[in-house]
Amino acid sequence: MNFPAELKYTKDHEWIRIEGKEATVGITEFAQRELGDIVFVDVPTKGKALEQDEVFGTIEAVKTVSDLFLPVAATIIEVNPDLDGEPELVNTDPYGEGWLVKISIADAASVDSLLSAADYEALVNA
Repeated sequence: MNFPAELKYTKDHEWIRIEGKEATVGITEFAQRELGDIVFVDVPTKGKALEQDEVFGTIEAVKTVSDLFLPVAATIIEVNPDLDGEPELVNTDPYGEGWLVKISIADAASVDSLLSAADYEALVNA
């Protein structure tokens, strides 16, 4: 399984790629494998300021629907437009084309509470 070292992770299986005061968020390879075939992604929070660990949307697989949790306090500035027609991108490329949202980070210090790749790998392999 892939755990890109440049990303930070949450215990809820989201990843975040920090790019200055903005960041990209998605779900991990582990999460998409556990969910199975992704059929729909719903992010109704574009433009909203949310707190760390607040639900920003849902992801639907063939057999289940899961909440998506924001890794840090932020405002949702963009939702991946490709997921409307191709939600399976989350399965085929979870760390690339299958990203979920871009955010503007409200509190840079909240990044310090996230997991490193090694810590996340230990969590999912426990």
